[in-house]
Amino acid sequence: MARKNYSDEFRRQAVDLYESTPGATVRGIADDLGVERGTLRHWLGLYGTGKKTAADGTPTSSPLKAQAPPAPSASAAPDETDGQRIARLEARVSELEAERTKLTTEREILRSAAKYFAGETNW
Repeated sequence: MARKNYSDEFRRQAVDLYESTPGATVRGIADDLGVERGTLRHWLGLYGTGKKTAADGTPTSSPLKAQAPPAPSASAAPDETDGQRIARLEARVSELEAERTKLTTEREILRSAAKYFAGETNW
């Protein structure tokens, strides 16, 4: 099979399409563009911002873009006061609690759907 060469502009537009399309999957975008999934994943690693548009239209982080681990608080801001550190940590706790609540809700919806569809089978 012949190796295809894509322009830089095409690559960036493909990444932008994936990141801006609500609920888009790598498989779906790759199929639409006629490129291999691995190729699109590679482009996401090179040109991606790590942001994605969720199915409901809200911005979210992309599972494909590796995020740098959070730096330890000592090296993150050496001149940070205790009050600032507490405020930052409380904000992070609130963010994690909201994410956990969202995941719990999604899990319950999926559990209910699984029960519903399992009851419909006529085996």
